[in-house]
Amino acid sequence: MLITIFQFKQFNIQQDRTAMKVGTDGVLLGAWTSLEHQPFSILDIGTGTGLIALMLAQRSHAELIDALEIDEDAYEQAVENFENSAWGDRLFCYHAAFDEFVEEMQDEEKYELIVSNPPFYSADYSSGDAKRDQARFAEALPFEELLEGVSLLLSKKGKFSVVIPASEEKNFLELAERFSLFPQRITRVKGTPESHVKRSLLELSFLEGKPKIDELVIETARHQYTPEYIELVKDFYLKM
Repeated sequence: MLITIFQFKQFNIQQDRTAMKVGTDGVLLGAWTSLEHQPFSILDIGTGTGLIALMLAQRSHAELIDALEIDEDAYEQAVENFENSAWGDRLFCYHAAFDEFVEEMQDEEKYELIVSNPPFYSADYSSGDAKRDQARFAEALPFEELLEGVSLLLSKKGKFSVVIPASEEKNFLELAERFSLFPQRITRVKGTPESHVKRSLLELSFLEGKPKIDELVIETARHQYTPEYIELVKDFYLKM
């Protein structure tokens, strides 16, 4: 049975019209992203259902939370989810490609926080679902284009948080350095203690330094979540 409404503690996500459903990657990024610098303005690139933007609206007092989505159905769904939330006055979604958005906005006020759960741009990636893969590929944003755009939209003391396949981490960080973006925090995510690292959560900024590196394990057994994972997502999932 397809779940078309995903209920969180403080908001709901309608997801019947978008190929990219609510998933662990998005929830992890929305919960993990640091708000210590108390950003006034936030940008979510490739917002999909609007999940991460809504999580950051719940967690922060940011007055401006912009989201960007190229796919028309997903864009309309995100707008609907924003309007149905308690933070509709702070959330705004743009329907545009990232390169167009960068061109339009790079001379405006910069964002103090940028987040992205980007469509993975990898030729050998397959989820086993053709429509979902097509959504990933059709809207795919090459990492180089993403990082260049972020470097033009991020404020001097701003932070950029992203979730990517762990196999792409080294390549991504090398590309980031070309645009003077350097890792501040790296969390490598494993499904279970025995499994391989599957995802990398990265926080980048224009500051050079030694990044804080750690690891997060999600489960010890099926639906037996680790205390660290529960602590991270407990403000969102109903059953945590």
